[in-house]
Amino acid sequence: MAEERVLVVERRIVEEIGAFHGLNFDVDAYLSALFAPGAGRFMPRAAAENNPDYKQLIPYVIMTHEGKYLTYVRGKRAGETRLVGNRSIGIGGHINPVDAMPLLGDFGQTYLEAVRREVAEETTLDAGHTDHIVALLNDDSNDVGKVHLGVVHYWTLDAVNVRRREQMITQMTFMTPDELRGVRDTMETWSQLCLDGLDRMAEKARTGVTADALFSTR
Repeated sequence: MAEERVLVVERRIVEEIGAFHGLNFDVDAYLSALFAPGAGRFMPRAAAENNPDYKQLIPYVIMTHEGKYLTYVRGKRAGETRLVGNRSIGIGGHINPVDAMPLLGDFGQTYLEAVRREVAEETTLDAGHTDHIVALLNDDSNDVGKVHLGVVHYWTLDAVNVRRREQMITQMTFMTPDELRGVRDTMETWSQLCLDGLDRMAEKARTGVTADALFSTR
């Protein structure tokens, strides 16, 4: 079986703009650099997982409807074994060569297709939605975070018709922010950071342009 290859960017690209911990809402500055020609490359996942000089680019999709947020627990079949048993409010995963072969020029629209593919692999969504990129997410405090960089998408759904497709997703439901704060200690670190920033994310989604428009105007 061929080894999985994943999309990475050099850590220095992020640090040249400004290293940060947690959420960074200056989306335009980082996306311009991360999606510049030549910035991205594919690397064997095993190598990427052990090389903090590179960041694996991970779309992290938060779904919301009428003040509630999709949440689930990562089951034993989760691809990232270090996150098994943790609650999450983000859907997403690695970007593989099937999404862009080769990476030519500004691959923003190709990236958005990869995001939609990833969501469709993990869930069945029978609802319309708007997609806003609201933040970048970084956490170098643990082994998982050191080699990943999240692109936080905020999907506003017009219905709650979402069902799981992957077995690694368990206990899927929608919860209010207060309910989520009540189980914060059970969440993976990225979801904790996103939970703390939900109000600002919601405001950015209300006032910002959609992800498609963001990439088409760059």
